[in-house]
Amino acid sequence: MSSKRIGFALCGSFCTHEKALQALKELCEHYETVIPILTETAATTDTRFGTASDLMKKLEAITGQKPLCTLTDVEPIGPKGLIDVLVIAPATGNTMAKLAAGIADSAVTMAAKSHLRNGRPVVIAISSNDGLAAGARNIGELLNRKHYYFVPFGQDDPVGKPTSLIADFSKLPDTVEAALLEKQIQPLLYAK
Repeated sequence: MSSKRIGFALCGSFCTHEKALQALKELCEHYETVIPILTETAATTDTRFGTASDLMKKLEAITGQKPLCTLTDVEPIGPKGLIDVLVIAPATGNTMAKLAAGIADSAVTMAAKSHLRNGRPVVIAISSNDGLAAGARNIGELLNRKHYYFVPFGQDDPVGKPTSLIADFSKLPDTVEAALLEKQIQPLLYAK
């Protein structure tokens, strides 16, 4: 069991939360400390995929940690060096646009800003319907930035949703290990 500390941030791609929770369980098998973080939207919105209350309970049950959901909850991450790597899974197009523009107005983007001040890795697991459209430039910007690492990703439905991208969540633990060594896991793109 590794003593490295993981921040695990979920954004509002609600249809991807089950895949993210499975990856979170795998990380908890390998790391002593995994701290859940949620955008305010993910922490408070009930959807056809489940209730916010159930999501919060699942996160606490899996990690043994109370989820951090506000700017003030996550701001100490950097100054206090609370985590070694921040995972954003799922990372929505909205969150990636904010990260690319340097906007820190949600718990997840503030966690990233606070964490990056220490030059530590941020792992991105894409889940975006416009990744090959309006969001492509933000992905390109983050791919070109130091300390950002991507979980391998590809098109989830090239015919039905030709601009949609999703990470291969089964590769998340390997991506975290590589990011801790300041390496990008390869291959980055996959095809179904």
